[in-house]
Amino acid sequence: MSGLRGPDSSKDAQLLDERAVFPETVDVNIRQLDPIPAPRYFLKELPLTDGMSDLVLKSRQEIRDVLHGRDDRLLAIVGPCSIHDPKAAHEYAEKLAAVKNELEDRLVIVMRVYFEKPRTTIGWKGLINDPDLDGQFNIRKGMFLARKVLTDVLGLGLPAATEWLDPITPQYICDLISWGAIGARNTESQVHRELASGMSMPIGFKNATDGSIKPAADSCYAAAFEHHFLSINLDGRVISAETKGNPDCHLVLRGSSHGPNYDAGSVAQALADLKASKASGPSEHGLIIDAAHGNCSKNEVREAEVVEEIAARIAAGEPGILGVMMESFLKAGNQKPAPL
Repeated sequence: MSGLRGPDSSKDAQLLDERAVFPETVDVNIRQLDPIPAPRYFLKELPLTDGMSDLVLKSRQEIRDVLHGRDDRLLAIVGPCSIHDPKAAHEYAEKLAAVKNELEDRLVIVMRVYFEKPRTTIGWKGLINDPDLDGQFNIRKGMFLARKVLTDVLGLGLPAATEWLDPITPQYICDLISWGAIGARNTESQVHRELASGMSMPIGFKNATDGSIKPAADSCYAAAFEHHFLSINLDGRVISAETKGNPDCHLVLRGSSHGPNYDAGSVAQALADLKASKASGPSEHGLIIDAAHGNCSKNEVREAEVVEEIAARIAAGEPGILGVMMESFLKAGNQKPAPL
C-alpha cells in the first residue's frame, strides 16, 4: 500500500536537518526529524466518498439537534478505549452498526474511534504514534491506518468520534469525524480552546482530572468565540488561522481522581456551574456523562451498572442528560499493548 510509505522524502530529510544550518542552540534534545507527507496526500490516498460525506454531515447535524434540544433522542458514543487492531475495530463496527440500525429511533449512536492516548506519565500513545505497538513509532503508517479505520467505519454506516490531542492531526482526519472530545488533561488549554473554535463538528470538553467543572465550562464559553492562531493547511504550510467560533461545544462529566460525578446531585451542580459560566448553545440544555474513567473506577462491570443507572434516571424524567459515553469492545477489560 503506497499510503504506508508516502513520497520519497530523502531530500526532505536533508532539508530538515536543522543542525546543518543552525547553531548548537537548536534541537539539543532532538534525535531525529522524519518528514511526514502533508494532509492532502493522505486525503487523496484514502478519500472521503460522497456517501461518507453525506453520513458525516447528517450525523453532525443529528448530534447538534440532540445537544440543542431539537431532537429528544439520546446521544450514545460507544466503542473501544482506543483503536489498537484495525481488524478488530472493523469486527466491532459491524456489530455496532447492527445495533445502530435497531435503535436509531431512540439513540443517535456514534462509534468511539480514538487513535491517540493522553498519558498521565508515559506509555503507548496510540495507533497513530506507534501503529505496530513495537516502539518503532511509524507515525506515517499510523496516520494512514487511522484514515483506513475511519473510512471502514463510515463505510458500515457508522459516524465516528475521536479525541483531539494536538492542532496538527485534525487536518489529516477531521473530514471523517462527527464528534470530537477535548480530554480532562487538556480541557483548560488555550491551544485546545482555539482548536475547538474552528472545528467543523460538535466538541465535548471533559471536566478536569480533579473533578472541577469550571475549566471545561470556561472552555465551552471561550471556544464559541473567534480566535487567531498558528496552524497548518492541507498542503502542510504554516498558516495563521482565523476561526468563527464553535457554537456546539458542551460539557462531558467523566468522574475524577476523587470519585464519580454522574449522580443526580453532581449533574445538577454541573448544570448550575454551566449557567453561571454564561456558556451558551448546548450548555443551556444539558451535558453528556462518560460512564468510563472516574465514573466507574475503570471497571467495565461497574461501567455497565453506571449506564443502567443513568438510563433509569432519564426514564424517570431527570432533565439535563443529553447523552452518554461508554467504552466497549469485543473482549472485556483492558488488553496490554503488544506487537500485533
